[in-house]
Amino acid sequence: MTQTRIAAEDYLAALSTHGIEYLFANPGTDFAPIIEAFSRAARGNRPVPKPLVIPHENAAVAMAHGYTAVTGQPQAVMLHTNVGTANAINMLINASRDRVPMLLTSGRTPFTEAGAEGSRSVHIHWAQEMFDQAGMLREMVKWDYEMKRGDQAATTVDRAMEIACASPQGPVYLSLPREVLGEVLSEPALSNREHRAVPRPPTPRAADIDTLADWITAAQNPLIITGLLGRDPRDAEVLARLAERHALPVVPYQTRYFALSAAHPMFQGSMPGPLLADADLVIVFDTDVPWLPSKEAPPAGARVVQIGEDPLHARLPMRSFPSDLTITATCLSVLEALEVALAHREMPHVTERAGHLRERSQRLHQAWQQEAERAGQANEITLPWLNYCLRDIIQADTKVISEYSFRQEYCPLPGPGSLFALSMAGGLGWGFPASLGVKLAAQDSMVISVLGDGAYMFANPTACHYVAQMQKLPVLTVIYNNALYGAVRRATLDMYTGGVAAEADGRFLADLPAPAFEKIVAAHDGHGERVETPAELPAALRRAAAAVHGGRQALVNVVCRP
Repeated sequence: MTQTRIAAEDYLAALSTHGIEYLFANPGTDFAPIIEAFSRAARGNRPVPKPLVIPHENAAVAMAHGYTAVTGQPQAVMLHTNVGTANAINMLINASRDRVPMLLTSGRTPFTEAGAEGSRSVHIHWAQEMFDQAGMLREMVKWDYEMKRGDQAATTVDRAMEIACASPQGPVYLSLPREVLGEVLSEPALSNREHRAVPRPPTPRAADIDTLADWITAAQNPLIITGLLGRDPRDAEVLARLAERHALPVVPYQTRYFALSAAHPMFQGSMPGPLLADADLVIVFDTDVPWLPSKEAPPAGARVVQIGEDPLHARLPMRSFPSDLTITATCLSVLEALEVALAHREMPHVTERAGHLRERSQRLHQAWQQEAERAGQANEITLPWLNYCLRDIIQADTKVISEYSFRQEYCPLPGPGSLFALSMAGGLGWGFPASLGVKLAAQDSMVISVLGDGAYMFANPTACHYVAQMQKLPVLTVIYNNALYGAVRRATLDMYTGGVAAEADGRFLADLPAPAFEKIVAAHDGHGERVETPAELPAALRRAAAAVHGGRQALVNVVCRP
């Protein structure tokens, strides 16, 4: 008997055609056609993405995010109807704000109550139907659709991927009804990817580059502030040359990627305030919030330049930062064009500025070094000491995932592509599963996630440790455990410094009495340690790193002062 072909087979084939290597799946009753299609592909040795069962939806989305951050290649996620989709929205918000291309899909409860292949067969199929399933996430995706017919499978994927990958990139959403996925087709529906070219990312106008080059040449105190710059590792390479040659100070502010090494003389710390106050030219590279207007601002006469694929950050409802020159272009294209435009210009202020900035860099490094050394002699572990101790275990290919205050000031990183940080949306629980996605993409690299204790708990750590164990993804998780929601406490003290809440050190609703996190990783055959004094920390980190190099996941629970 000849086996019929179902739409789910064409769907998986189309994903493979688009270069999607993994389907991060949290399955449910809507997955039956997908499961059948994977089984048929295995028997026929047909190319399809590799399915990974991820036992929490947020973890699945964050893993896809982490994988794409390293490779630049979008991946696919599939979840269970409305409830699975709802569970994933936190991480979808992060992916959206960081403009990560991703095909997020979920099943849809069957349309039909009886009479069709795939009709409703369990009682949840009534309660899980929504009037508008995509409505709960529409604001966070570039495009959403519900596949209507089985013969649409390939063309629907084509459309989803061209939208996700067009500039500015971002996640898209597709719902997949069970009857449609299970629909029997008379002939295969093929992807038309080769004839669906995505528009090239924007590049700057020559006139804008000339204007910016003129302003840089004339500026006495220019300042570069970066945010998403470094997503393409080539950004950091060109920026390092440009900053060195023309004495351009760089502040990677709330950066999500490696923009410049702290060892570079033009790295001037991670807070813009000290240099912003005297700047006469502020060049903002793809930064949604370049400074905090309630606390700081450039001088009234300073010129401000906003650069990025979406320099106005149109998806942010309110954003009022000034701009005297707005350039819609990739960071890399602007940096490369500037390098050419500035190559033969006479820069009257460069020599003096370079000397001043190098001296400032030396003073800053001495201060950071002294601060870390004092912290190492204290009775309690603090953030500078934890960051400083990470130096011992970071190698040339190490990748750091930060969901806490990792600071290059105390721990310079090796180079482009070595840092990935939580989006400005602040959807906690991202760092641990993102580190698993990073490890999946860079299996020969040491991957370290530095998390707050709250972020670790938000990550559904049991699910993440399970994935690390089952998929053989040994990562090192370092928890900065201050038994506190630090951001909540800081916000309270910032707003009500002299208020009643400050009398209790702002800890009301912020306390998080912590369990023995190191025992959770032990339940998944991992290496776990608890560290309470500064002197213990370096050796504990080295032991944990050795465990990871030996193929075991590891966790260091670092008990710190608030």
